[in-house]
Amino acid sequence: MTQLLKFTTILFLALVTLSSCGKKEGSSTTGWQYNDTKWGGFEKVDYEGQATGPNLVLIEGGTFTMGVTDQDVTYDWNAVPRRVTVSSFYMDETEVANIDYREYLYWITRVFGESYPEVYLNALPDTLVWREELAFNEPFVETYFRHPSYDGYPVVGVSWLQANDYAQWRTDRVNEMILIEKGILNLNPEQKDEDNFNTESYLAGQYQGDVRKNLKDIRTDGERPVRFEDGVMLPTYRLPTEAEWEYAALALIGNLVSEKDERISDRRLYTWNGNTVRYQKRDKYQGKILANFKRSKGDYMGMAGNLNDESHITSHVRKFFPNDFGLYQMAGNVNEWTMDLYRPTTSLTVEDVEQQDLNSFRGNKFETKVLDEDGKPVEKDSLGRLRYRYVEDDEVATRENYKVGQPYNFLDGDKQSEAFYDYGKTTLVSDKARVIKGGSWQDRAFWLSPGTRRFREEDHSYRDLGFRCAMTRTGGPTGNEDTAGNSFKTKRSKTKRRYK
Repeated sequence: MTQLLKFTTILFLALVTLSSCGKKEGSSTTGWQYNDTKWGGFEKVDYEGQATGPNLVLIEGGTFTMGVTDQDVTYDWNAVPRRVTVSSFYMDETEVANIDYREYLYWITRVFGESYPEVYLNALPDTLVWREELAFNEPFVETYFRHPSYDGYPVVGVSWLQANDYAQWRTDRVNEMILIEKGILNLNPEQKDEDNFNTESYLAGQYQGDVRKNLKDIRTDGERPVRFEDGVMLPTYRLPTEAEWEYAALALIGNLVSEKDERISDRRLYTWNGNTVRYQKRDKYQGKILANFKRSKGDYMGMAGNLNDESHITSHVRKFFPNDFGLYQMAGNVNEWTMDLYRPTTSLTVEDVEQQDLNSFRGNKFETKVLDEDGKPVEKDSLGRLRYRYVEDDEVATRENYKVGQPYNFLDGDKQSEAFYDYGKTTLVSDKARVIKGGSWQDRAFWLSPGTRRFREEDHSYRDLGFRCAMTRTGGPTGNEDTAGNSFKTKRSKTKRRYK
């Protein structure tokens, strides 16, 4: 009898185990099963977290003091220190190089060249930025962008508007690559005109592509294209905000006393520790210049036989040591575009505005998709993109979180601030002024400090100004191990250092 009881118990446990193994996951609030046609077919994705796109580095967010960390020798008072928090995001490891931008132009020529040659012409960098009345820079006009010697050097002569177009194009190419690698689409280099892969058009059902094998549709037991809810494709590549750029450049994560508290050992004047622009550790690099900048009047690279930064103009995007986030050339080489609209007193008014101390940004022009009478996006344009329009003020009149559709001048140039920017008469600040950061090969060391800020017109281009891209991080701030909301730190990998 005892033997029979034991056998019955073992059999019961085995049946329970098999039953639990075969049981599908269900809702914790309704009890209905996920991913089951019999239960309606509601899908829950087994999501592993946001993948890291090409050339991107995860920048773990946090709080920091934004603004100048040295004496304001310009007396502009346009970067008064204030405490803000930046959400986690991704940042390009390097500045966008000439070879990267030429790939972009090649794709435009191949897809739009016959029908829309103006798209290529509008995307071309201005190589004439190298010309100067009293200097022989003509060789750079012909060679800097196109010659293979400069493939790995930062692209210059690109306006803020062109940089944004490049970021959108890069988003589509990376997401198309993801779908190809996952076996959903076939590689199709024959795309022309509006029949090209665009992330938003694909998700809206206005582009199908050369399908290899779509995802299984649980509801119909057939196939379906990828949806936004699947989490397969990445968010948009874009320019970093000023706050993101400054936070990533300072990389104070390298000065944490330990991972168990929130103290940092030292503030930073530059993207490295110390108050000089030379390497201070006692090793073979001691005394080496840490960035590409103009040391003094007429001194761009030092004396022959002992060059300091070894760069008469720009330098390779991976030259010098990366900072503690693993980002190269965040000081010197070229200034970099940020998303922000420039206003000199932004930092003075930010404390008066609720929530602007989280992801601080000026430059919003809220958009919405153009929809048809059924509430679906209207037909895409001739270049294969969905159509957008700007939000009008009367559309948000009843909202509590924002009241204007284009808050460019909010508390700095509008009625509430009683300020007015009379562009061309009393100021050079306009609604096209964009913040640039980082200093360049032709700037003095003062501008290498991440807290300094200047502006340039968004539709102009310059020989000392380039860009790098950023991307929003969705989910846990510390990486994919944090997707379930676990409050633990991921171990930081040591960044490979490179001087030359």
